[in-house]
Amino acid sequence: MEEMIVLNETTRSQVTEFILMGITNHPELQGPFFVVFFFNYVAIVVGNLGLIILTSIDPHLQTPMYFFLKHLSFVDLGYSTAIGPKMLVGFIEEKNIISYNGCAVQLVFFLIFIANELFILSAMAYDRYVAICKPLYYMVLMSDRLCWHLVAISYLYNITVTLLITIKLFKSSFCKSNVIRHFFCDSLPLLSLTCSDISEIELIIMIFAGFNLVSSLMIILISYMFILVTILRMNSAEGRHKAFSTCGSHLTGVVIFYGTLLFMYLQPQSSHSFDTDKMASVFYTLVIPMLNPLIYSLRNKEVKGALRRLFKKIM
Repeated sequence: MEEMIVLNETTRSQVTEFILMGITNHPELQGPFFVVFFFNYVAIVVGNLGLIILTSIDPHLQTPMYFFLKHLSFVDLGYSTAIGPKMLVGFIEEKNIISYNGCAVQLVFFLIFIANELFILSAMAYDRYVAICKPLYYMVLMSDRLCWHLVAISYLYNITVTLLITIKLFKSSFCKSNVIRHFFCDSLPLLSLTCSDISEIELIIMIFAGFNLVSSLMIILISYMFILVTILRMNSAEGRHKAFSTCGSHLTGVVIFYGTLLFMYLQPQSSHSFDTDKMASVFYTLVIPMLNPLIYSLRNKEVKGALRRLFKKIM
């Protein structure tokens, strides 16, 4: 490996490809990992594509909550597809190589979709707040126009920021090595390979990552604070149970997703390592997109009812 790194030391103008180190350096684990992550990716595609189709065709699921759920499934499918197939190919190839342009494209799609997940989860929290705290005004406050505007603004904002970060990053000189200590092209492992002044791009990433994480988390926390106050004021135990059940799936998804991100980015610098980052990245890029369809279907009576109606039509 030392020889490979030395041979690949170069300047940006000479770089045409990167070598991804992958999840493991042990050849005997490549086959088992391929099998595990192949079925993992199949489950992601089937689960999320199934939810997208179900929430699009079932007339009972044409509400703001399922509109956002459809887009959550879309972004889950998006960033896992940006990473999963290439990772699977890397398990069976002798050298896990990705082209210079391919690396940039993978980074763009990953950042766009992962950032959109933050804003869609916060939009879903606001939707639950309106449904529970202001039920009489729900259809007025959560109009189709507002839902589309929230999603469109999120996509436009994240596409703009992602292109800015990617362009600035790939204008840097990669002269230390072209070996990426990760299983996909992420911004932090790429920054470690540059010999340019990266203070500006680091500041941009820190500002936008901090803003995205903090703003979306604050919306979720404030929404659930009002939801909790409203539920505790309810006189009926049945009403409280129904209100909690409408939030259960979303709250479970939020805790898993944000918990993983906070674990990854709030570690002390002394204990921070690429190996830890890789394990956390596997969880939020490939495990969470597999879990979300289960969380939002197995715990949701309306989704299960829509599935039964669909199977009846098919049969």
